[in-house]
Amino acid sequence: MPMGSLSTAGPGMADPGELLVIGYGNPGRGDDGLGPEFARRLAALAEPGVRVEIDYQLTVDHALMVAGVDRVLFVDAAMGLAEPCRLRRLSPDPLAALDSHSLSAEAVLALAEILYDRRPDGFQLAIQGEQFGEVSEVLSPAAERNLDLGQSMFRAWLANHPLPVHPDGAGSTSTHDLDAESIRISANRVEPS
Repeated sequence: MPMGSLSTAGPGMADPGELLVIGYGNPGRGDDGLGPEFARRLAALAEPGVRVEIDYQLTVDHALMVAGVDRVLFVDAAMGLAEPCRLRRLSPDPLAALDSHSLSAEAVLALAEILYDRRPDGFQLAIQGEQFGEVSEVLSPAAERNLDLGQSMFRAWLANHPLPVHPDGAGSTSTHDLDAESIRISANRVEPS
């Protein structure tokens, strides 16, 4: 699976009005590929106003990309969630461990603020996985179900919090503060609360 930009917006920096979605993880390690698979499926939809990036992990290089937008959604596989997926608001964490090989989403947000004086709204969609140990490019059946729920959660979130209007007419007619608490999973269905 290719890593990098899958945006229909073309190469280069994201438009500040775009929603940047970064799906990350290792698609060769079973369910660790949930983030990249979510991003691949989203990119195939060519959603106006959404820029999609795929990578193995978050690094310091993502801080510049994140600093170029007003909103970013990080999508990753998770272990130990009480629900199939969770969408939550993130805050920059300037005390997060900085490593040259891998960063947390909160650390990327902190670097965007420290280095570029930009603090976009940050969110994380964590999708519960089951099988991470074996070398495999196939998601487990449980991960596939959770991925479907994660996609439904994202669509509900985006419908409740539309993208701003762009000069070319893409996006929605209004902007809202994104509230991750407005979406809940109930009996394996995604519903606004």
